[in-house]
Amino acid sequence: MKKIVLTALASLPALLFAQTGKFTVEGKVANLNAPAKVYLQYRKDGKTLVDSAVLNGGKFTFTGDAAAMPLSGYLLVNANGTGMNNSKDYHPIYLEQGTINVATADVIKNAKITGTKTNKENEEFNASMKPVNDAYAALEAKQKAATEAQQKDPAFIKQGKLDEKAIDLQEKEANRKFIAANPDSYISLNALQSYAYSADYVEIAPLFEGLSANIKASTGGKAFAEILPKLKAVAMGAMAPEFAEADTAGKMVSLSSFRGKYVLIDFWASWCGPCRAENPNVVMAFNKYKGKNFTILGVSLDRPNAKESWLKAIKKDGLAWTQVSDLQFWKSRTADTYGVRAIPQNFLLDPNGKIIGKNLRGEDLNEKLAEIFSKI
Repeated sequence: MKKIVLTALASLPALLFAQTGKFTVEGKVANLNAPAKVYLQYRKDGKTLVDSAVLNGGKFTFTGDAAAMPLSGYLLVNANGTGMNNSKDYHPIYLEQGTINVATADVIKNAKITGTKTNKENEEFNASMKPVNDAYAALEAKQKAATEAQQKDPAFIKQGKLDEKAIDLQEKEANRKFIAANPDSYISLNALQSYAYSADYVEIAPLFEGLSANIKASTGGKAFAEILPKLKAVAMGAMAPEFAEADTAGKMVSLSSFRGKYVLIDFWASWCGPCRAENPNVVMAFNKYKGKNFTILGVSLDRPNAKESWLKAIKKDGLAWTQVSDLQFWKSRTADTYGVRAIPQNFLLDPNGKIIGKNLRGEDLNEKLAEIFSKI
């Protein structure tokens, strides 16, 4: 189930531009007073910056140096004033030249942020995504309210996955529409990065080309442009790029050594919760089709000096196929070659090495393999 979470700011595009004036953030959070505090966290010049203010009648003000493009950040509120890391109430914000207004009658999560172009566009984007978020929330509530018998019922489980898949497609379409309608918005660039996770190159490239010159010239835009050739190289129908990595015993294993079989290249990591949650589905697919010219090649994005964690996860999850990794976390050479910026991700190859499936999770993987092997 998808949830809105506070992601590490290090994962957001760093926007390194010359300063172009000041930003001011003025706001009011209910009627909170000391010791309640509000925190502003954002990245600038490759560094994470944090400012804080004690709330007085709910009011606060922050000022700082703006940049030529919006700086991504978060406002976080802690009613007890015990630190930013203890806050569960937060709201994304874009810092840019001008006065940014923040208003909420209760928690910062429900705040409306206005006053500057990008924050206005972000409010519009959030409005367009509300039906999607509401659908996710309703599905999650339905699953939490299910009886123990329902939670174990294969039909109930299958319907839940079908419902989530439908909402995923709804989210993808909402992103596409916003990007196409707002080519000069930095929010569209962020939305495109989310869209790119589940879309193929032929869908992604036209949307990027449709962005304004200003957005494409930004640091985030240039970074995305550099990824496009990699996404093209792993598009549906392309020949999967060759790579070689060390397995758990340190022996080099090449992708081409699996030629002649259907191969699922599975990008994951021991630290990745969604990956570990998906592993039982992958194990089930492997056990069902391993005798039918099918195998899996796991590529882990585990951290340097974390080989033991990687090996323990392989054993605990019962991953009985070849596993490789250079233990370089997000600097993984193979992940970079395949344009992987989020996990879990996978690529299904035919015996000739051609990509015939991508991001096949849960029932989608089983259905694709059933389709293939029913014809053999």
